Amino acid sequence: MNIDQKGFEVKGLSYIIRSADPADAAKLSQLRLQIDGETENMDRVQGEGVIDTSSFEQLIARDTEDNRNLFLVAEAEGKIVAFSRCEGNHLTRFSHKVEFGICAAREYWGFGIGKHLLEQSLAWADANGITKIILYVLETNEKAVQLYKKFGFEIEGVITKDRILSDGNYYNTIVMGRFKL
Repeated sequence: MNIDQKGFEVKGLSYIIRSADPADAAKLSQLRLQIDGETENMDRVQGEGVIDTSSFEQLIARDTEDNRNLFLVAEAEGKIVAFSRCEGNHLTRFSHKVEFGICAAREYWGFGIGKHLLEQSLAWADANGITKIILYVLETNEKAVQLYKKFGFEIEGVITKDRILSDGNYYNTIVMGRFKL
């Protein structure tokens, strides 16, 4: 599904949030690879689970056609700097919910891009009868946990010793959900 483009200016940075377009596929493939190398908050280390241009094109096309999915990008300074996805399910018993995920280039942290991607996703969900949004976040990503709580997400569970990070230690993943009728 698509949303209308919206512009923002935060701390002198102007950016827009819009629906992804298949023409964004190559940039998204590169950005995802870049972000995987910038933070351990993601599921992958750099080079794992690469999504190539063709696969991104197909994913964006599917998400655009599916009213249970939303693929957004944030564009600043002429480049895509972040993206988010809501992925729904058409099984009757799960049709009320979507799973949310987000990532942003480290250089663009602190400009409210994640917050605005989340706001746009929540507005879309609310307008389309989606009552539950779930997400997974690394327990050490305290800024993200606080942001999600600010928007009504609650901790629903913890997956213990879910990930091994570069320091060789195990870390928990927090399952968070927002339910709104």
